Amino acid sequence: MEKEKLRLDKYLWSIRLFKTRRLATDACNDNKVRYQEESAKPGKNVHLGDIYEVRTEGRKWVIKVTGLLHTRVKYEEAIKHYTDLTPPEELEKAKIQAASFFSGKRLSKIGRPTKKERRDLDDFMEGED
Repeated sequence: MEKEKLRLDKYLWSIRLFKTRRLATDACNDNKVRYQEESAKPGKNVHLGDIYEVRTEGRKWVIKVTGLLHTRVKYEEAIKHYTDLTPPEELEKAKIQAASFFSGKRLSKIGRPTKKERRDLDDFMEGED
């Protein structure tokens, strides 16, 4: 029966929301994990049916615990132990951020002009003299 107790930080690490258990613990301590609108401590016991809001580096998650996982397993296994209840608008935000932040490219029509746009601007400015 003792095996049924599972710490929140260990659970978040084992379902692969965080790369290391240390990152999961730090997230709990930094109020990035919430349970019923309140901060959840890393030592909190996880129970089936619990719903957590988790802010990770890339996005915000809303997960429901569907199985207790004591060890880290491959992704295909890990996703069977929780249900992702994240609202669709959060997922869209994550996609937009991923497109601009991680690819190294900027979103089109935003930021600096392209080389062609600069030439057109230069031609336009010279035409006014």
